[in-house]
Amino acid sequence: MAAPSFAQGGEAAATAAAQTTSSYGALSETTFYFMVSVIALELLVVFVLLYQLRVFLGKTRTKEGVAGAKEFKLKPAISVWHKLNKFKPIEQEADLDLGHDYDGIRELDNRLPPWWLYGFYISILAAGIYIWRYHIAQTAPLSKEEYQIAMNEAEVQKAAYLKKSANNVDESTIKKLTAAADLEAGQKVFSQNCAACHGKAGEGIVGPNLTDDYWLHGGGIKDVFKTIKYGWPEKGMRSWKDDLSPMQIAQVASYIKSIHGSNPPNGKPKQGDLYQEEVGKTDSVSNKGTEVSKN
Repeated sequence: MAAPSFAQGGEAAATAAAQTTSSYGALSETTFYFMVSVIALELLVVFVLLYQLRVFLGKTRTKEGVAGAKEFKLKPAISVWHKLNKFKPIEQEADLDLGHDYDGIRELDNRLPPWWLYGFYISILAAGIYIWRYHIAQTAPLSKEEYQIAMNEAEVQKAAYLKKSANNVDESTIKKLTAAADLEAGQKVFSQNCAACHGKAGEGIVGPNLTDDYWLHGGGIKDVFKTIKYGWPEKGMRSWKDDLSPMQIAQVASYIKSIHGSNPPNGKPKQGDLYQEEVGKTDSVSNKGTEVSKN
């Protein structure tokens, strides 16, 4: 279980990982730009159709012919549009008539525009390529696999972030670590560097007993962290900030707090002032300056 002080760091890591991804949501960069291009093309077609509708509505009356008869004056742009859609001339309308009349609206057998048909054929071809690549040859990941790949990358980035941010802890942000791995690492550092003065079980030798309720410089987790970090040279407690990383100091401080009340044999008599944790608060800093001359 991660230390409480790093909970916000984990959230920030997840956010940072999400921001560094090279994809757009669940889409790859290529797919994103392809879809943007398709949408832009569709918008262009819509604008062209609206323009043509405006032109048709702006038809002019001819001065000659039967009164009230109307005629479209095709401009060059309209002619191109007719060619692209292969519209049949009005003279051939009778040949296209299917004989169905709905309130004066006749049904004609017009073919679909060539651009629409070619677009449909291309979509069929694209579907075939998609099926081959993603489901048969499997040369590209499916959306679910892309999601898992992105999540794995985010986990790696998160772990790297947490590893780096863990060393940003100091005496004002330290929280007691409870994870077994942290306590084990703290015990190892304690055995290598602190046992010579405080005993292997924290019973105290030259330095004070670390397992009782009496502390020379405060017994809160912040006090212990500060004592280890800066030391008390005038009392024989050296500073470890140049030898141990902030995370290692946090692990040692948490290990020392974990052995409180263990009552090891040959415990050194009490030294300092009685320290009692406030209910619901285990990280207070002592008014005297917070350090465990016990380390």
